[in-house]
Amino acid sequence: MSTPIALIDCNSYYCSAERAFDPRLKGVPVVVASNNDGCAIARSDEAKALGIKMGDPIHKIKDKIKAHGIHVLSSNYTLYGDMQRRVLAAVEPFARDIEVYSIDESFLDLAGFEDRDLVAHAQAMRAQVLQWTTIPTCVGIGPTKTLAKLGNAAAKKNPLFDGVADLRDEPIRDWVLERFPVEDVWGVGSATARKVKDLGIHTAAALRDMPVKQARSMGTVVLERLVAELRGVPAAVVETIEPQRKGMAVTRSFGQPVTDFDVLMGAIAQYAMRAGEKLRSHGLVAGRLTVLFHTNRFADRPQYGASRTLSLHPMTADGLELVRVARKGAEHAWRDGYAYTKAGVMLEDLVSAELRPRTLFEDEADTGRRERLMAALDDINGKFGRFTAVPGTQGFKREWRMRAAAKSPAYTTRISDVPVVRA
Repeated sequence: MSTPIALIDCNSYYCSAERAFDPRLKGVPVVVASNNDGCAIARSDEAKALGIKMGDPIHKIKDKIKAHGIHVLSSNYTLYGDMQRRVLAAVEPFARDIEVYSIDESFLDLAGFEDRDLVAHAQAMRAQVLQWTTIPTCVGIGPTKTLAKLGNAAAKKNPLFDGVADLRDEPIRDWVLERFPVEDVWGVGSATARKVKDLGIHTAAALRDMPVKQARSMGTVVLERLVAELRGVPAAVVETIEPQRKGMAVTRSFGQPVTDFDVLMGAIAQYAMRAGEKLRSHGLVAGRLTVLFHTNRFADRPQYGASRTLSLHPMTADGLELVRVARKGAEHAWRDGYAYTKAGVMLEDLVSAELRPRTLFEDEADTGRRERLMAALDDINGKFGRFTAVPGTQGFKREWRMRAAAKSPAYTTRISDVPVVRA
């Protein structure tokens, strides 16, 4: 018998995290907006009931927001990240191992807990998360990740499960799979959904019963493994080593159009420094950098967009070197007379820092000094907050920074924003 796997998912996570510190938001429709307050990326149940859909542009639903008193908040990722840490601390005693799948979802290895009533076990876990964080959750349990994911969806949608669906029970599993649309199965993309529907496969149960050879011929090994998992056969052991990343990017839209090169370069410098941080946190170096920026393609004004790709010799994760190379590319691509609304830095040709090829004229002593400098910068910004220590090119005013007109305080990470209770 395979080890049971659970998936715990925080309900309307961003909205729930905001409600944890602002009781005025409880019981009322709440929407959290994306970067630059562009579109809805999280909705409370009350907002969903009013017809607010994921991705709805905020400017297109202003009438509905006003008519129904919907609270719209700017995204506060610092708060959400810290609340995730608290959720995981509450979950930790209930699992042998935790694999974080996203900011609001985690897979749990329940090996060693098989002799317990796992539904009661999951309910106790939900109660502890709620007590420690006020965030409601749902749990799916199954012999595979795919079935745990389906169980979670069933627990969230059907009140009969009271927040926990255990799909190890075959009659319950069959009941759920027969009612679960194939296009909603984890791992089934839109193209695959169209193909299997053409064969008359419209539910997860029908996909489960699909011949394995046919699955492989239609969707390669991915669909074959998915069919196996729906049958309760784990496709593979959970990976303990993260696959090597091939590239990474840091791109952002500006809060207001940028027409000055130095202001644009301030944004690009910040993105390059952030990209360097991400490289170092993964123990990687990059061999190629692309800098890009463009105007608003939907605005009725002159359009221009450009990108330049440059090699990094030697390969590096040094933020200051990334800034230098990015400036070189930006200077070649810059054109006066345009209002730029987005920029970014992309890194490719990534390898482990330990396997970085050395160059003939590389100064090992200088490389060591720069690595210690980057480590010191990471320590300072990690301890005192991002942008505490920055290169002069980046600046501190950041006129281009994203709009966040309705951002909540940093309740858990800034001492001045910690809520005060007076008796």
